[in-house]
Amino acid sequence: MKNPFDLTGRTIMVTGASGGLGRQTAISISKMGAKVVLVGRREERLKTVASELAGEGHLSFVTDLTNRAARDELAAKSPSLDGIAHCAGKTLLQPFKFITEDQYEEIYRINVQAPMFLTQKLLKNKLLNPGASLVFVSSISPITGWKGHSIYAGSKAAIIAFARVLAHELAPSRIRANTICPAMIKTEVVDGLSEQMTADYIATDAARYPLGYGEPEDVANAIIFFLSGASKWITGSNLIMDGGLT
Repeated sequence: MKNPFDLTGRTIMVTGASGGLGRQTAISISKMGAKVVLVGRREERLKTVASELAGEGHLSFVTDLTNRAARDELAAKSPSLDGIAHCAGKTLLQPFKFITEDQYEEIYRINVQAPMFLTQKLLKNKLLNPGASLVFVSSISPITGWKGHSIYAGSKAAIIAFARVLAHELAPSRIRANTICPAMIKTEVVDGLSEQMTADYIATDAARYPLGYGEPEDVANAIIFFLSGASKWITGSNLIMDGGLT
């Protein structure tokens, strides 16, 4: 029996590939046989990720997806794609009354504008093959409504809504669009929380998760499912990954 999760012969773009979820996603899908198009802003880290990929024929692009010209240049150089894993994003943890408009604009440029208009440019350039799969990494934040997540949660909610509409619009081309909503994952984001929160707070938060915090591999495996033929009858869906938190 053929492995339904096999990605051999497929070319997949991974944004935010220079760290965190993007790095692990790129590595994991390369091990499933895909050729990976790495996209990230940190050149040295992107080179490191490229060296960790299985197989050959991978590509790397150092670019800032919040810049329109950079998105256009990426689309001009990109090969035809069988899928995209939109992993790039930025977190903001701050009470709403202290948030500035500059912070709002930055978060929405990174979390909403960049994936939306990169996808649009790739579509206009006819670079998404029939049967392609688009996977957007959202967050559990829009569902839980935790304090301090107002702008971040709003941006991630926008991606869920966008992907659902896109699923309908692209269905005639058999192109699918789905989202994943992870809760806390053990990446550098969690490590960075130690600068804002005490160790006791983080330990108390982790205790709320019946299965504990997630690992990057957990999210990468879910992305592989949505990219692969195993999910060919699924589009417009939103997968909650929270270790039982909600």
